[in-house]
Amino acid sequence: QLQLVESGGGLVQPGGSLRLSCAASGSTLGFYAIGWFRQAPGKEREGVACISVGGGSTSYLDFGKGRFYGSRDNAQRTVYLQMNNLSLEDTATYYCAARRQNSRTWCSNAGSVFSSWGQGTQVIVSS
Repeated sequence: QLQLVESGGGLVQPGGSLRLSCAASGSTLGFYAIGWFRQAPGKEREGVACISVGGGSTSYLDFGKGRFYGSRDNAQRTVYLQMNNLSLEDTATYYCAARRQNSRTWCSNAGSVFSSWGQGTQVIVSS
């Protein structure tokens, strides 16, 4: 079972950038697809991006295409979420989640299919 710990959240001004990290332990990161999700107060959880076993990144937010980009460094046991041109609406707690996959291209924005979750890191976009 993979254990995940997110970091890198904080306060950022509108238009700014942040890179979140998801550190993995307990198993081989390279066997897992990693999803990034977020949940704002009073709102449902939504998928942000997914990084396949093969390293491909898929962005799921309609207005996030090009703003959110995932990547992975299996040697460092870390997955990243680069977030650019942040807006007030991006304020949320961000989570990474893992699903063991044989497919090198599989990804999903459905949180229910991911089995391991981190504790989250808070991102606040404010002027």
